[in-house]
Amino acid sequence: MTVAFVVTIAIFLGLLLFFINEVRRPVRVTKWEGRGRVWAKRLRLVLASILLLAVGAAGWAFFIEPNRLIVRHETIRMQQWPASLSNLRVAVLSDIHVGSSFIDENKVRLIVQRTNELQPDLILILGDYITGNGRTSHTVTPEVFAPWLKEFRAPLGVYSVLGNHDWWYNGGRVRRALEANGIKVLENEMTKIDVRGTPLWLAGLADLWTRTPRIPETIDGIPEGDTIIALTHNPDIFPRIPQRVPLMIAGHTHGGQIRLPLIGPVVQPSRVSAAYTRGHVVENGHDLFVTTGIGTSIVPVRFGVTPEIVLLTLTSAG
Repeated sequence: MTVAFVVTIAIFLGLLLFFINEVRRPVRVTKWEGRGRVWAKRLRLVLASILLLAVGAAGWAFFIEPNRLIVRHETIRMQQWPASLSNLRVAVLSDIHVGSSFIDENKVRLIVQRTNELQPDLILILGDYITGNGRTSHTVTPEVFAPWLKEFRAPLGVYSVLGNHDWWYNGGRVRRALEANGIKVLENEMTKIDVRGTPLWLAGLADLWTRTPRIPETIDGIPEGDTIIALTHNPDIFPRIPQRVPLMIAGHTHGGQIRLPLIGPVVQPSRVSAAYTRGHVVENGHDLFVTTGIGTSIVPVRFGVTPEIVLLTLTSAG
């Protein structure tokens, strides 16, 4: 429990007691001052209400929501998806940012446990394991955190791409640590896995901000007619993905990290389309899914965007 959390709770409780006291306290009405006292009390109640909401929202955004972890179930039906691969269960994680607020060893091990409890066929991790040093965060080296991830279990394997924070740190070092602990990293590379006798290709594309996604070179190496899932960190390359790829999965956006009711994200995290902020998008005849991820970056807050593990069920719409 941090000092800031204790101070926030103390301020909130003080405002709440003031509000309750104001509601319960009667207004003594005199002939000359009655109306003024009534309006003064109303003004105090309005101000106290605004302050309560502000302090409560700040406490939630800094201390509660970033520490939550939910499992989100999503079914994606695709015309291009073969019936032989229907009901494939894929766990999707992104932006763990080890060392950011609330993301310590115990939290990472909980993420692994919760993911394994879903019994996915395949696990895909979309980069940004690293966080920088700051007032509320510290860098955890890949040699330290990668062994915490080695307990991920899926019969078809655990695959990953790297994100911009990983490359700003040292992408090669992150890759070596992950692969030493059973997580295969794809950097403009593809791999084939056998699913019930049907080939499924994973095409891992490099991060848009820090590398060069070599889309044609990667995709063109896959036989025509075979099914492909493209995975990458940043969703903004989606318009460049060939239509023969039925599904691309990405992270990076954190869902905007702060999402206000009726307004939406305070910051637009995609430079291409607001639709790429989070969730399922159908565009130009194929599908994109963007997870809001788990950790925080720049500002240690989440509001209206709960950290998530996603379980995708992929099925044929035909």
